[in-house]
Amino acid sequence: MIWKRSAVLRFYSLCGLLLQGSQGQFPLTQNVTVVEGGTANLTCRVDQNDNTSLQWSNPAQQTLYFDDKKALRDNRIELIRASWHELSISVSDVSLSDEGQYTCSLFTMPVKTSKAFLTVLGVPEKPQISGFTSPVMEGEMMQLTCKTSGSKPAADIKWFKNEKEIKDVKYLKEEDANRKTFTVSSTLDFQVDRNDDGVKVICRVEHESLNSTPQVAMQVLEIHYTPSVKITPSIPIPHEGQSIILTCESKGKPLPEPVLWTKDGGELPDPDRMVVNGRDLNIIFLNKTDNGTYRCEATNSIGQSSAEYVLIVHDVPNTLLPTTTIPSLTTATVTTTVAITSSTTTSATTISLRDPNSMPGQTGPDHALIGGIVAVVVFVTLCSIFLLGRYLARHKGTYLTNEAKGAEDAPDADTAIINAEGSQVNAEEKKEYFI
Repeated sequence: MIWKRSAVLRFYSLCGLLLQGSQGQFPLTQNVTVVEGGTANLTCRVDQNDNTSLQWSNPAQQTLYFDDKKALRDNRIELIRASWHELSISVSDVSLSDEGQYTCSLFTMPVKTSKAFLTVLGVPEKPQISGFTSPVMEGEMMQLTCKTSGSKPAADIKWFKNEKEIKDVKYLKEEDANRKTFTVSSTLDFQVDRNDDGVKVICRVEHESLNSTPQVAMQVLEIHYTPSVKITPSIPIPHEGQSIILTCESKGKPLPEPVLWTKDGGELPDPDRMVVNGRDLNIIFLNKTDNGTYRCEATNSIGQSSAEYVLIVHDVPNTLLPTTTIPSLTTATVTTTVAITSSTTTSATTISLRDPNSMPGQTGPDHALIGGIVAVVVFVTLCSIFLLGRYLARHKGTYLTNEAKGAEDAPDADTAIINAEGSQVNAEEKKEYFI
């Protein structure tokens, strides 16, 4: 009885050791995510293993590998590492049908298992933009649709216009039950204007399978609109004698035809001075008759537009003369010659004013002052000549005679001479004074 009791104790002790050892053996796995067409690596590890076998099986519970022995004939499945502590395999060219739960089994008593879920991402196809018909007229409504298929899970679509995201869009998602993928579409509605011409509208598809490199589709808008016209002058304030160029700046799509220039509602009055060269109107030798309203018209297949410019020609600005010291009268040489005769009065006046600092051929700046001085001198000279002439005319032929005293009582001339004071020798001669 003692022996039997001892044998039973030994058996229970051995079972306890086996149970304790088996509790320390447990397979460890991790979930795996892979892009469709890529390679998935499945790894099963055991920290404590007393030569117990490991096995990988697929979601259909088909054995893929038992230790280092391949059980399923699938060329895509290969062994990476096989030992008592690890069993790693790879599945290449993964398809969406490979997605599911894979099982690693440790053949202990009882068998222990660990699950690893393989997620296969469906890559979205390159998006396509539809709905654009070129050209679009300004003011019309435009509807653009961006569509992509094959994404799993469903992809996200964003719209951008001039690199600025547009939030107000419509989003539609449809699932393909056979492939378990999604077709996603997004619609953008907006009213176009001339500023949208040449703008890039971008549809961007974002998905976790794209590794932060989104797929994009781009549409360049073509908008037709009526011309816009502006007139730019070459000089801000035109003066008489100058030339001016009026440039007609016109923008439109299609490109406007050659512009038409008019003045005050009619044709240009002077084509010899008003020359049209393309979009430029060149007016040379401006004068006051050029004042008026000039109109530039631009036309394309969409419509017509015009702009006006009011031309006002200003007087030539006066140039201020430099201040000059008035020359003294001593610097001028005045020569006056007066000749008087008994029968006629002739006057000749020669006046010479000369600035010693002036250059030959150079006109002095104070012409008005010098002219005034000359006029005064001439006037005074003429007045003097006139007064002298009148005085001489009134006393013409007048003279004084001094006769000897005592001649009045003599009966004849001889007696008068004899009776005169003093001798004949001392007698005073009759004198005439003629001025």
